Amino acid sequence: MKKLFLSTVVILTLCLTFTSCKEKTTSENAEEAMTEIMESTEEIVEIEEVVENAQDAIADAEQALTDAQEAAENAVGDAKAAAEMKVEEAKNALQALKDTAEETVENVKNDAEEATDLLKKDN
Repeated sequence: MKKLFLSTVVILTLCLTFTSCKEKTTSENAEEAMTEIMESTEEIVEIEEVVENAQDAIADAEQALTDAQEAAENAVGDAKAAAEMKVEEAKNALQALKDTAEETVENVKNDAEEATDLLKKDN
């Protein structure tokens, strides 16, 4: 931006040193040159504003991308933790079912032995 501004100033300065074929007074030439310099300066300021706005938009987009990436990583981590918890719950439920089944088999076995003993006593 500085090079553009300085180049514009140099070109405008050179324009002041050369006179045109028209007969103009020095004050008219100076006034015209100053007007051109002011217009160029305004354009440079506008260009700088556009560049700043573009840089802000890029920074906002980068932040949004980073936020989305973090959210995705968190979602994957949460899903993994939930799946691990459900697997553990399923293991615990299977163990409880196994324990209950073993207890039931043991109770049935004991009841069968008692019934056998009672039948032997009755005979």
